[in-house]
Amino acid sequence: MVGRFFVSLLVMVLCCGSIVAQSFKLNQTGYFNNEGVDVMSFSDFYPEGHQGGITIIMNGNRLCANGDIRFEPTPGQWQPVPAQLERKVESDRIVTTLAYPDSTRHNTGFNPMFYPDVQLKYKVTLEPKGKGLLVTVDLDNPIPAELIGRAGFNLELFPGELFGKPWIMDERTGVFPQQPNSPVIAQKSYLDISLGDFKPQKSQSADLDHLNATGYSPYKADEVIAEPYATGRNFVLNPNDRLGKITFRTLTSDLKLYDGRMNHNNGWFVLRSDIPAGATAGAVKWYIEPEVVAGWRYKPVVQTSQVGYLPTQPKTAIIETDRRSGLLPEATLVRLDATGEHTVKHMPVEKWQGEFLRYNYAKVDFSDVQTPGIYSIRYGESSSTLFRIDSDVYDRGVWQPVVEYFLPVQMCHMRVSEKYRVWHDACHMDDARMAKEGNLIDGYAQMPDNMTPHDAFDIVHGLNVGGWHDAGDFDLRVESQSGECYVLTMAYEMFHPEIDVTAIDQGKHTVEIHQPDGKNDILQQIEHGALTVVNGYLALGRLYRGIICNTLRQYVLLGDASAMTDGVLGTNDDRWVFTENNPGREMNTAAALAATSRALRNFNDTLSAHCLGIAREIFDSQTTGSNATRFNLGKVQAATELYIATGERKYLDFILAHWDNCINSIGNCGWYLARIEKTLDAQKKYGKQTMAFREALKTYSESLKKQSMETPYGVPYKPNIWGAGWNIESFGYRHYFLVKEYPDIFSGEQVFNALNFVLGCHPGINRRSFAGGSGTESTIVGYGLNRADWSYIPGGVVSGTALIRPDFPELLVFPYLWQQVEYCLGGDSTHYMFLVMAVKDLLM
Repeated sequence: MVGRFFVSLLVMVLCCGSIVAQSFKLNQTGYFNNEGVDVMSFSDFYPEGHQGGITIIMNGNRLCANGDIRFEPTPGQWQPVPAQLERKVESDRIVTTLAYPDSTRHNTGFNPMFYPDVQLKYKVTLEPKGKGLLVTVDLDNPIPAELIGRAGFNLELFPGELFGKPWIMDERTGVFPQQPNSPVIAQKSYLDISLGDFKPQKSQSADLDHLNATGYSPYKADEVIAEPYATGRNFVLNPNDRLGKITFRTLTSDLKLYDGRMNHNNGWFVLRSDIPAGATAGAVKWYIEPEVVAGWRYKPVVQTSQVGYLPTQPKTAIIETDRRSGLLPEATLVRLDATGEHTVKHMPVEKWQGEFLRYNYAKVDFSDVQTPGIYSIRYGESSSTLFRIDSDVYDRGVWQPVVEYFLPVQMCHMRVSEKYRVWHDACHMDDARMAKEGNLIDGYAQMPDNMTPHDAFDIVHGLNVGGWHDAGDFDLRVESQSGECYVLTMAYEMFHPEIDVTAIDQGKHTVEIHQPDGKNDILQQIEHGALTVVNGYLALGRLYRGIICNTLRQYVLLGDASAMTDGVLGTNDDRWVFTENNPGREMNTAAALAATSRALRNFNDTLSAHCLGIAREIFDSQTTGSNATRFNLGKVQAATELYIATGERKYLDFILAHWDNCINSIGNCGWYLARIEKTLDAQKKYGKQTMAFREALKTYSESLKKQSMETPYGVPYKPNIWGAGWNIESFGYRHYFLVKEYPDIFSGEQVFNALNFVLGCHPGINRRSFAGGSGTESTIVGYGLNRADWSYIPGGVVSGTALIRPDFPELLVFPYLWQQVEYCLGGDSTHYMFLVMAVKDLLM
């Protein structure tokens, strides 16, 4: 009775909405705002990454996301998502039109999805009502009978903010648990009830039966789901916390609270209403009322390097503030010693002149402070974390963990131990079998002609050696392997770092962390990467595209990589090796191999010779690609590395023949040509070429300065769905070569800023270093092999702060958001390693 009265009263309030002051207003950025509460409607669209749909940000924390129609109570990244057709802002409401299926993703694509046999077009409308907002879902046609109880409106609730927090559903109460808890519901998967046929013509098909294999499969994870924690009409999230309290009231079918982690480890909590049979207009109606705290302001965040600075290094703190707040005139630098804290100086705060994301920014320059010590910066009631200034600040535990921990842990075909601990046993010793034709997962697809002597499922011997696992996916992509070798080689050639803390035995397939073996660890890692690329080439007669598991259950493995296969070559669980016709990627690999050959001289001469020989063969055999200009620039890079490796004239002639193209693409190729341009400059006959090159560099330098001024962080930076850390590391890595060779044209400031960005000077409330274990505060929950334990791999560098479009920077403490906390190979961590060495080289 109470519930009926409550709903009736709510309907009256909503009907009288025109005479009630509307608290939530559409802002210029296209979402609803009231004080510290933001409610977005399809400003973003990345549902498999828990981004998009109806999204609620409560006082700087994203608590709810992905409000949309789904065909399961608790879908994962592999389940069908709609196509977003149109988003319109109409007066004071947002109307988004969507449709199932998205045929471009059915049974094909990077990660194939499989849609039920239903075509559904619908609109989701978000508009202010009373003190909150009304969500209305209108369908063009009713849900088919076979999807009744399956189709519904879902809103995902972020677990990381809710563990141990209370909820109330009508008269029922509960606390969000740390782990999913039984009982469960067993049912048929929608794939066994209704499977459509929407695949685009001419696209390759995936083999659903093969991907599912036997037992649990993420594609059919809806066979067992958690029973809802509660069902009712009114749901209150965080009833005891004004900064996070949200009330939900349904005007249609009941609300149900689910735990999506029961059938997908990376799931979120889900609040849901089923779509009733026969419903079309107003099939779902929710009233959402977030608690609004009058006068709430974003607390200023003081961003500095979590590691610290060399005495002579430029030092700038960034202060991020609410746009509605005024700017304090000064900040205070304090120094910590054995007797306590002491004020060093009061520093003027300079407002950054520009608009970036949703905040205001200011800068505090303290470059003149060079006395060694431990420091912090105070700004009003906010403080930076502690950081050091000292000449040895980068000498221990900064770049070293990349080689000391991360790369060893990622090593495939090895047992990796660290004293008492075994990170993983010897894995994938049964690599590999030739892939069959068709679309698999994670971007792998085998063309009909694999261009090798092998037929589908043939055993390809010699592939169970070398290589690093890609993040938590455990596959070996050729660009990741060769790219890692390339960056390591550049670091070795430029800085000659000496590090020996790991024993690596290729014959026994063992790695012992913190056990020196008398060999340079960087050279041993270069060797390990080269082994997989070279052995693949020798076994196949060409480069492989990659090696990956062949079922989805294997792909989502969490934990010890050796559990993926049985280690017996020739059984059905063996990984598959793929090939492709991709001249551009082959040329990039040739460049990496040519460079690698130099590092391996006098360390492993046989492997060095193979690297050089393969690079030569690829260079000579590949003459064109689908994009001739891009291909030729890639071939120029290969020619550059081959010329440095051999000194042979034919490679220099190729470079000179394409010099004008290089001038026009100086931003892409200037960094590697810088290493040979000086030798040309010494020869008067190339004066015209070198003059044009340097003029192009000057123009490029001015362009970079303008780009770097577009944000307060002093580097070219365009926030996107994926964290920008990797791109900024890559930029800093390449930019170093220009600074080193042309200090009269390029400043080292952008190299310093790139490193500071990675180490904590980046937007958002989470100012942790992206490098796990490095700095006062660092990202110690990462998307690696141990992510199920909410842990990290020291030296692993995550993708970093991402963008919740249109303007919210976010770095969540949650191990399953690959777009924010994934580790990756092919640079990334080693780009960061290189950056640290580069900063020290430029300043000392």
